Parts: sequence; structure tokens; C-alpha cells
Amino acid sequence: MNKQKRHEIFARLRDDNPNPKTELNYSNPFELLVAVTLSAQSTDVGVNKATDKLFPVANTPEAIVELGVDGLKSYIKALGLYNAKAENVYKACQILVEKHNSEVPDTREALEALPGVGRKTANVVLNTAFRQPTMAVDTHIFRVSNRTKIAPGKNVLEVEKKLLKFVPKEFLLDAHHWLILLGRYICTARKPRCGACLIEDLCEFKEKTS
Repeated sequence: MNKQKRHEIFARLRDDNPNPKTELNYSNPFELLVAVTLSAQSTDVGVNKATDKLFPVANTPEAIVELGVDGLKSYIKALGLYNAKAENVYKACQILVEKHNSEVPDTREALEALPGVGRKTANVVLNTAFRQPTMAVDTHIFRVSNRTKIAPGKNVLEVEKKLLKFVPKEFLLDAHHWLILLGRYICTARKPRCGACLIEDLCEFKEKTS
């Protein structure tokens, strides 16, 4: 795919949705960090149901440490892997209190040192909370990048590096959100809704649906 085509793809996505947002509910970097950590193998809708009850009770590292692992589990037990998630969030909160003055750090190294925080979660927090030009490649972005040929790659890290290289700089801060929404609602896994897609004529997927 050439540079002009990529530019036009992201220009259309921007014109359609100039201020894309994550679908996770949060009001500060700490709430976002917790929500993204809880979102592994869970839907944003499911995470929001849990955090809508959790955050009014505990939305600081100190409050979650005080709540304890079992207390936290009671709020997130509807989510997959909730036992491991509760342990990770609790331990991460302890580290935030002890090492970071209860503030969410704004570097990849410090974020990835927190239990339950991998590269993708760190990228989401860096991009969404701190507006750094990172690319959090989830299953939706991986699929869209390969299917459209915007940034094909054999694995998540390869796609991430290609997106950072190929997405025009003017679109980089919001590209992550546009691609997730495209993959979640239009360029779906089993049967993409090509006829409803803004970029159908630019996409290089050969088996388009009508």
C-alpha cells in the first residue's frame, strides 16, 4: 500500500470521527490503567459494568489497597480471569503507592514493571492518558492492519512497528482508536461489512463482501 492511499484512509477516518475515544469508562489515568488491565479477554461493556460500581468506592491506589484482593474480587467477579486480575491490580496499586507517590507513571518501562501490565496495556495508557504517539495492537488492529494491507505483519510487535512507521504523523495520536473501532464494528472477524466501510475502495482486501 502506498503513502497516498494510507493518508486518504486516515483522513476519511478522522473526518468521520474527529475526536475518537476509548469505550472504557474512566476519569483519570489511574482509572484507565485499572480498566485496561481488567479488559484482557473481557469486553469493554463488561469492564464498564464492573468499574461503574468499583470506582465510586475505590478509584485511587490507596483505596484499592485498603479494599484488599478479596474486596476487589467482589466487584470484578463477572469478568474472565478475575482472580488473577484482582491479584495483579492489587499488587500494582501497592507499587504505585510505594514507588510512584500513587501516580500512574508516564513511561513504558515503569508501566510494564507493574503486575498485569504488558506492552499493549502500557501503550493504551501512554496514548490515551498521556497522549504519546504509541500504537496498542489488539486483535482488532492486528486484523485490520493485515486485511487492509495498511501495515501487514506476522505478529503484534511487527504490526505495531509498521503502523508507527507508516501512519502519517498527523494521524498517529488517534490512529489506534480509529482502527479499533473499524475492527470492532465494520471490519469484523468472520464477515467484514465491506459495503458499510468508509475505506472500502482504498482497502486492499481481495475477498470483499457485498
